[in-house]
Amino acid sequence: MRKWSPLIAVCLGTFLLLVDVLIVVVALPAIADDFGADYADLQWVLDGYALSLAALVLGAGSLADRFGRRRTYLIGIGIFAVSSLLCAVAPNAEALIAARILQGLGGAAMFACTAALLNFTYHGRDRGVAFGIWGAVNGAAAAAGPLAGGLLTEHLGWRWVFLVNLPICLIAVWFTVRGVSESRAPGGGRFDLPGTVTFTLAAAAVTYGLIRAGDVSWTDGLTLAAFAAGVVGLILFFVVEVRSDHPMLDLTLFRRAPFAVLIVAAFLAQAAAFGYLPFTTVWLQQVLGNGPVDAGLYGALPMAAAALVVGASAGRLLQRIAPRWTVGLGLLLIAAGDLLQAGIDPDSTGAVLIPGLIVAGVGVGVVLPTNASALLAEVPRERSGMAGGALNTFRQLGIAFGVAVFGTVFTDRIADGHGSPAGFADGLNATLVVAAGTALAGGILVLALLRRPAAAPSEALEASAHG
Repeated sequence: MRKWSPLIAVCLGTFLLLVDVLIVVVALPAIADDFGADYADLQWVLDGYALSLAALVLGAGSLADRFGRRRTYLIGIGIFAVSSLLCAVAPNAEALIAARILQGLGGAAMFACTAALLNFTYHGRDRGVAFGIWGAVNGAAAAAGPLAGGLLTEHLGWRWVFLVNLPICLIAVWFTVRGVSESRAPGGGRFDLPGTVTFTLAAAAVTYGLIRAGDVSWTDGLTLAAFAAGVVGLILFFVVEVRSDHPMLDLTLFRRAPFAVLIVAAFLAQAAAFGYLPFTTVWLQQVLGNGPVDAGLYGALPMAAAALVVGASAGRLLQRIAPRWTVGLGLLLIAAGDLLQAGIDPDSTGAVLIPGLIVAGVGVGVVLPTNASALLAEVPRERSGMAGGALNTFRQLGIAFGVAVFGTVFTDRIADGHGSPAGFADGLNATLVVAAGTALAGGILVLALLRRPAAAPSEALEASAHG
């Protein structure tokens, strides 16, 4: 049992922080009623967490490499627990949004360390098992958020969406203290403050722009200003990093085709697999009249269960296959699953989504663990925190991008249908087709460009560890 304590600790933290990305989706109407606010006004209860998480995770990874990944992970859990309690006792919408932003900070510190902790703890066969189970938890957690939120909101009240985090945080701390060894980059090095600040501002601006584009318009003045600020921030970040002798992100890694392709694949996979889930929930609840629990059962459980089963049962086998095939074909499965869901008509029930969600879930269970382990194989082991931070930044940006783009498609089709059930059905179908195209593009990219014949990631890392 002690051997698997680090895996349990990492999986508990991963589950918490990813569930909380979408757990409040089905709880927003109840929160709005409690605070007497519009549903739209409370959208930042969802978006504030996502923005904070995406903007801070790369900086947190750089900090973890220098000051200790175990220490950073524990601090992240502590911040996450305190902010969850603040969310649960929030007296008004403003306090809740502020607590969610703080929760994103804790989640970023945790998220930046998860893959790195596994990368340093497990080797050989154990590494395949660990990454398989961790990847399965990734997929299951992101998809299960609406279901968990529905169960808690319907039976206990929306504040329990946050209170339930507290005992899980305590258990995660216990397993971390008990079984996780400290690791950091050799020599530590100076912390890249200019790089961290410029990237955080750039990522925050881009994420905010994507969120506002999905909520308001892509041509809205504030949306365009946010994107412009993001571009300026990225330019400053590149200038700072090129001149730094201790960069938080080694930009030369992007010259390596496998690293760049795997980063883009992670971005597209997250968008295609999870970016449409909020709109599925809207259709299930507002059009079909399902309660929060039924909406979660139809809209999340099939994908979550499929991802969990595949990752847990086939994780070690998948790590032995070249990532070109696991990541590439997994993306094609996500595309097929999205297309299978795009057969909705005004008379459909939630059951029409289940076959496609299962297929997409299989794809998620294949892609997430193998993408992460293959990316880590492309960097020195001492920079695992940096690589994990970069990967998880692009994963969160992928979700934000998917929600923004798919949201535009969804709302445009609903408007064309004058808000009728047929309009909602057409909007969701169009959204799913665009999501399928996103995954298809990712799959083709990986199969075409990730061509370097190499050992499986676990073998490559073992060679580097012993060479």
